[in-house]
Amino acid sequence: LETPSVTDVLVQNCYRCLETSQFGFNWDPSHMMWQNIDPVGFIWDFKDRIYHVDCKDTRLRAANGRAGVLGSHLPWGDPRRGWDFVSTGHGDVPWEDAFRALKSIGYTGPISVEWEDAGMDRLHGARQALSYVRSLLWKLPEAGFDAAFSNQE
Repeated sequence: LETPSVTDVLVQNCYRCLETSQFGFNWDPSHMMWQNIDPVGFIWDFKDRIYHVDCKDTRLRAANGRAGVLGSHLPWGDPRRGWDFVSTGHGDVPWEDAFRALKSIGYTGPISVEWEDAGMDRLHGARQALSYVRSLLWKLPEAGFDAAFSNQE
């Protein structure tokens, strides 16, 4: 199940109906952002059900009383929209917090870049997005923070 249009109540009800490990999520924070759902909180709440990570970003525009989240009548990339999908790393998804949370829950599954950006060349954007995501895939420390200072000579 992909994450667009999903609320915590709906998801919790789905869990009760489908009590199986086969029910899980393609975590795609781009859809959560324009719906005002906390994408990092979602990782913690559903840590045992995230089976795929889809990296696509969303830029939220400041509320101006003219365009809301349901401004889909305007074309992609139109600056009058309340939000737009943009290349990963160019929007408002808290990527570093998200990848730290994914590491903390032990996620080792697939990570993909879904590229949608009406204002950027796709080859340029896809390369840049891949590089950005790779920069977030650092190794966890082998020892605790304080342990690094306990063996001083």
